[in-house]
Amino acid sequence: MNTATFEAVGALGAKPEAKEAVKVRYCLYARKSTEQDEMQALSIDSQIKEMSALAVRDGLEVVVTKRESHSAKETGQRPVFNEMLEEIRMGTYNGILTWAADRISRNAGDLGKVVDLMDAGKLHGIQTYGQKFSNNPNEKFLLMILCSQAKLENDNKSINVKRGLRTRAEMGMLPGWAPIGYLNDTRNDHKCEYLLDPLRAPVIRMVFEKVAKERWSGKKIYYWLKDDLKFTTRSGKSLNISTLYELLKNPFYCGVFEYPRKSGNWYVGKHEPLITRELFEAVRAKIVEETKPRKRSNEFAFVRMMTCGDCGSGITAFEKEKLIKGTGETKLYRYYACGRSKDRNCKSLYIREDALIEQLIEVIDKVDIDQLGARHLIDKEVARFNKLRSQVLGVHEKEKVRDMDVRRYAKYLLEEGTLEEKRELLGHLREKLILKEKKITFDADLVLR
Repeated sequence: MNTATFEAVGALGAKPEAKEAVKVRYCLYARKSTEQDEMQALSIDSQIKEMSALAVRDGLEVVVTKRESHSAKETGQRPVFNEMLEEIRMGTYNGILTWAADRISRNAGDLGKVVDLMDAGKLHGIQTYGQKFSNNPNEKFLLMILCSQAKLENDNKSINVKRGLRTRAEMGMLPGWAPIGYLNDTRNDHKCEYLLDPLRAPVIRMVFEKVAKERWSGKKIYYWLKDDLKFTTRSGKSLNISTLYELLKNPFYCGVFEYPRKSGNWYVGKHEPLITRELFEAVRAKIVEETKPRKRSNEFAFVRMMTCGDCGSGITAFEKEKLIKGTGETKLYRYYACGRSKDRNCKSLYIREDALIEQLIEVIDKVDIDQLGARHLIDKEVARFNKLRSQVLGVHEKEKVRDMDVRRYAKYLLEEGTLEEKRELLGHLREKLILKEKKITFDADLVLR
């Protein structure tokens, strides 16, 4: 074999040149879960310190450091983690440096995104404190096992916690923070038990008694606690209206509770009841009565037409049934009073609607008859009345009504008119009427439109 032939055969048997190794540039990712079961894990600062030392020791290039305090149980719920994956897709870096595999993911969705990046050649390596995972089948399989194991631990821990809470509920101990009026027992042999709060329990008992026996409304209780007693919760905050109503509807105070809420599972509490069952039922009946929508025969006609002369608030109205002596029947009355939106302590008196109408009639008497603004209403009413007489009663043209007294018709509208007619009539006044000391007044220089 000549030299040329030998060189040709040698060339055919030569091994191809090895590809140049890809340089891995890392993102140092440190995460601490907000879940209580992971509170004892290394803090973010400790993770960064340990992994930075490992990078220096092994000569790893760290491009950026990212911190995150968020649970890894739910897919796609970590903004910093999602940002890191997007930067890997863009080629900003191609490696992840983290304390352990479970720092990356504890759910199948996020784990699948990481493995997909490795399959696509975007992510070349994951380095933890004790292991390295590169893009080969065995190491990816191990990564998935470790992350799946972390998910299994989470799932089992959740089941165990729920079982423990259910067992405590069956023992008469409501899991969680003590309601207002109680304190959590901090003794080691009395976990999940509650003690009466010597400072707040008497006040809460008084709240129930005032609602049930004295028929106090939730709003009156709220201001009594806030302004008179300066009552605060354990955190130093005042009770708001919604929290107060939740408190009044909580059966825990009479010795029973439902766990979990809306589950239908009821338990007798081990704690000392603050009130009796009868008192709680009386309060619940009062709340149902107070919050039940009231049907009104129609809207109140004059609420938008007047202003309180004492504090400037708008005028509101309400209905009240009164028993007629001797007959046993009830009669519905309407009252108008200050809405107290600007001064809740306003002492303005309320006035009954019939007395209000009488005063409005007097106001009409003081208004210039030519400028009353009711002429078009009268013309419309006269036309309607004449049409009725002509078509139904057969009245001749010469017997039709031609005109009527404007002032008398205005007074008629105030007493018998519809809601819209009353408002339209009074709407011609340029300024709102003023209600003060049960009297209707208006400025001396009041003119009409």
